[in-house]
Amino acid sequence: MRVLMYGWEFPPIQSGGLGVACQGIVEGLLSHNHAVFLVLPKTTPAMQMYSPDSFKVLSAGESGGIVEIEHVATGLYSPYATSNDAYWENLKKLLKEEPNTIYSQNMLEEVYRYAAKAAVHARHIPHDIIHTHDWLTTEAGIQAKKISGQPHIMHVHATEFDRSGDTPNQAVYDLEKRGMEHADRVIAVSEYTKKMLMKYYGIKEWKIDVVHNAVQPNLPTGRQAFSTYHKSHHINPTDKVVLFLGRMTMQKGPDYFLKMAKKVLDHMKRVKFVMAGDGDMMDQIIRLSIDLGIERNVLFSGFLKGDEISRAYAEADLYVMPSVSEPFGLTPLEAIKQGTPVLISKQSGISEVIRNALRVDFWDIDEMANKVIAALRYPDLHRTLRERSKEELDKMSWQKQAGEITKVYQKAINK
Repeated sequence: MRVLMYGWEFPPIQSGGLGVACQGIVEGLLSHNHAVFLVLPKTTPAMQMYSPDSFKVLSAGESGGIVEIEHVATGLYSPYATSNDAYWENLKKLLKEEPNTIYSQNMLEEVYRYAAKAAVHARHIPHDIIHTHDWLTTEAGIQAKKISGQPHIMHVHATEFDRSGDTPNQAVYDLEKRGMEHADRVIAVSEYTKKMLMKYYGIKEWKIDVVHNAVQPNLPTGRQAFSTYHKSHHINPTDKVVLFLGRMTMQKGPDYFLKMAKKVLDHMKRVKFVMAGDGDMMDQIIRLSIDLGIERNVLFSGFLKGDEISRAYAEADLYVMPSVSEPFGLTPLEAIKQGTPVLISKQSGISEVIRNALRVDFWDIDEMANKVIAALRYPDLHRTLRERSKEELDKMSWQKQAGEITKVYQKAINK
């Protein structure tokens, strides 16, 4: 099958789990002998590691090959005007100037800019299915379907309610809803997300297929750098290490992590809490650690990438994901891959997949602290969680999940 896929990020250019998931999906689809044409806002030479016969990476502003979007003339849209002239005329205004970076400050503008350039690939790339990811690319998929008439699958990795809680950005919400309504089928990354799509977006249950994420099989191991890691972060080898790794945003619950840390430290003094990541709550979280009087036991490592992430997982005694709302949650799988047991929020999709994990409601910091203490104090519990969660992980693969995605493609084509 020939898949025309619209993505927003892809390793090594990425800022979070969306790029990692996109890579896993693409590689899984390739293992099923699908041809994947991935259209991105920007590509890099690193993507040449894929065979051009099976996987072709395109920028949104070029008809083939690997190019930088900044090098593309902005008049690209003009030869491809559709019957919806008003749509393209509005986009025309947005395309008068190219941004100096991959994304402009106005994200919505950049999304429409991408859609204008990306949709034209539907004219010259033979494809059987259109696959988009989240609100960032769904408009491109809608317009691509108008051009080719092929089925459109919208893959929902997160919703605006996950990111913003009870105060969603109306424009983003409208894009999400429009995408799901126009799509032939919708893939949700968890039952948790499926319920949200039905409740907040009015999407019919029959239209939604749940396909859980998986983890990359070739993640590097970070166990070899134990002493170096601890020394560089001023951690005594006898200290226990509890890790938070994610964006410092409301969705990820970093404030609950710190409040839990305070309660743990009331009972165990030799514990360090490493917070890896960055985000709009960073200053607030640093101040909170000071206000709680635990700043000496909290280490902020900043945004990590590549092997740094693997080392952080590997050197932790426990990984905690206290997310307020997590559609899936790849980070616990990455931690388990490194041999580290996990504590996860019940408000997450990953809790549907991994049974051998500690679970708490994100808001119950007392119970969270109790379970952290238990995992750190009792070696038998720690070992059982580590070994059995790894057994569960070994049964998961992107190849298997790509098989489920292929079934969704067939449903859309055969309807």
